[in-house]
Amino acid sequence: MGGLREVAAPFVVPGPSGVAVRTRLGQLTGADEEVLRRVGAHLGALAGHDLKARCRDGLAHDAGAWAVRKRELTPHSSARWAGAVTKATHDQWALARRCALAHIRSLEAGIRMIAHRLSLPVGSKGTKRAPGGYRSRREWHAKARRLRVLEDRLARERADWEAGRVRVVRGGKRLARARHHLPAAQLTESQWRERWEAQRWFLQADGESGKRYGNETIRIAPDGEVSIRLPNPLKELANAPHGRYVPTGRVTFAHRGQEWADRVAADRAVAYRIHYDVARGRWYVTASWQIPVARTTPMAAALTHGVIGVDMNADHLAAWRLDVHGNPTGSPRRFRYDLTGTATHRDARVRHALTRLLHWAKACGVKAIAVEDLDFTGEKTREKHGRRKRFRHLVSGLPTGRLRARLTSMADATGIAVIAVDPAYTSQWGAQHWQKPLTSTTRTTTRHDAASIAIGRRAQGHPLRRRAAPPRAHRSDVHGHRTAQAGSDVPGREEPRPRVPGPRTRSVPPDAERTRATSASTTVRDAPDAQVWVQDSLLLTD
Repeated sequence: MGGLREVAAPFVVPGPSGVAVRTRLGQLTGADEEVLRRVGAHLGALAGHDLKARCRDGLAHDAGAWAVRKRELTPHSSARWAGAVTKATHDQWALARRCALAHIRSLEAGIRMIAHRLSLPVGSKGTKRAPGGYRSRREWHAKARRLRVLEDRLARERADWEAGRVRVVRGGKRLARARHHLPAAQLTESQWRERWEAQRWFLQADGESGKRYGNETIRIAPDGEVSIRLPNPLKELANAPHGRYVPTGRVTFAHRGQEWADRVAADRAVAYRIHYDVARGRWYVTASWQIPVARTTPMAAALTHGVIGVDMNADHLAAWRLDVHGNPTGSPRRFRYDLTGTATHRDARVRHALTRLLHWAKACGVKAIAVEDLDFTGEKTREKHGRRKRFRHLVSGLPTGRLRARLTSMADATGIAVIAVDPAYTSQWGAQHWQKPLTSTTRTTTRHDAASIAIGRRAQGHPLRRRAAPPRAHRSDVHGHRTAQAGSDVPGREEPRPRVPGPRTRSVPPDAERTRATSASTTVRDAPDAQVWVQDSLLLTD
């Protein structure tokens, strides 16, 4: 079809490569909390100095510079703590580097869009695929000024990228900016200071296979006992041999607890992170470890029992079950969630919606869920959508990344495959071909429900239309007239077809004899049953 972009083939999303579980570190005394605060503050200061050194090295950093940084930190902590700090700061620098590249690409896309619209006449109409010119001369002038601002900003970002400079805020840029707007953030200076210090603490250590319980720095026994290796300047706080501190609290992992216990008992590597939630006043422990990526289920095997198409929206998931032939069965389902409030609450609502979706899929016996492979990285800029603030807010509110990551990990635990499809035209063609036929007096089919059918059919390899037209050769006798006409030289070509004797039923053979005599019609009055009706072929006249 002309003007339509090529649709990518669907694929089965690979499973997760790691696991992370979190639980509360409760039953702590005041002395335990004071030790954790001092250790976190001390290691956080070392992490800040190491991050500064890593940013100063830039692109010239190598294994030798890494070893120098680690040797400088070892006297102030320990060899294992120094390794954990240097690795964490290097990962933070690499993340900032990737974010800088994404920002450069966003600036380039915005400059291209503004330059294109400035090249068009003022007030020119746009199309579905390309916007037109700006509405007024005033808007044209404002966008011309913004183009120069973006070009200058892009030049600075490119210079920083080539030089290897990154900008990182330990503790978070949003929290750092909130210091200048405390009334708007509804925080006092002491509350902000407490959150800022807690965010800059460092209490995390990577695991090591072969060591006792899989981690020599932060050790958690199978019975839940926590043991922390104190840095060298804080050895006087130890209450256990070998410079270790054992708090009174115990740890119990409810989610994947048996898997964690088996891994710890076998002395396999487990990484731990201890952090403090200022709003709740609680300490938490996060355990994470790597798992081998499971073999991807073949597409044909995943679709043997049908598929559930899922359309992701800003406030709900629209799902519909399809059989193996691509026909929708049953009624559509909607799994709603609210993305207001804190990040923790938003994540919990998303996980709850996905849990209900997976439970429904498991109850239906379906082994695959089809979702759109959405990526709004370059679709949220105001240069592309202009004054469509509501649409930009809607696109920005779609939790595509969070949903995709959560669904992949949760589906892998339940044995359900996730199939990613190209999102092109699913909403448009779904509403065009499926919304009206599936709407009845007792059921209202929304545009999102119809889009879920289109997503499921695309995962199965079926066309998105309800009924495809037959091939051209099947519409006629190989591109000719459908009915074959008899030639003029065929005898009897205009005569009626010969009548086949016997009753015209498919269950009785044509040559079967009648076992019952023909009787007169019941609508004829005063006619004896034995009367025989005779009709001459010619009109009888005197």
